[in-house]
Amino acid sequence: MIDPLENLVTALSRLPTIGKKSAWRMALHLLEQSDEDVYHLSACIHALKEKIVICKTCFNYSESDTCTVCASAARNRSVICVVEKPLDVFTVEKSGRYRGLYHVLGGVLSPINGITSDKLRIAELKARVETEKPQELIIGLSGGADAETTSLYLHRLFGNGGMRVTRFARGLPAGLELEYVDQVTLSQALNERIEIQYSTGCRETQ
Repeated sequence: MIDPLENLVTALSRLPTIGKKSAWRMALHLLEQSDEDVYHLSACIHALKEKIVICKTCFNYSESDTCTVCASAARNRSVICVVEKPLDVFTVEKSGRYRGLYHVLGGVLSPINGITSDKLRIAELKARVETEKPQELIIGLSGGADAETTSLYLHRLFGNGGMRVTRFARGLPAGLELEYVDQVTLSQALNERIEIQYSTGCRETQ
């Protein structure tokens, strides 16, 4: 076996959704490309790690300390959409239906996996709410039990301060990652978002 080829296959197979066979096809395809194309790809990957940072306000990916969304005067600063990961920001932005700000939690609560509130950017969100005083907090998490637990936790934390706390409408398929939701469904879920109400029997109302 040729070591450089096998090393590339191993590296590619670590990427999400890329199995061993797909990694082999990609590696062999790269071998057939011109030096210019391969070096350009290498340069793009290097630039990705060298130039992309985390926004200090919302924790989305950015080319500077403040991302273009947080820096834009055209965004609605009275609304913050809380999402799990940076990819979710790109997903919501593609819908073209949201013009507010974002906050990337960095995951969802999952005590069984050791992910507690101190492991997420919940303290940073609390600081933003106290400083920026938004009128609405949209809980834009994916489906699933952990996301549901996180949504209710955030509502208990922020729902009694006079700020409106909403979530995406239930048109979103249960358990499906936000990145895989089609744009029509996501747009409808944004437009028809509902209030979160928490009591001893957790429930939601339109």
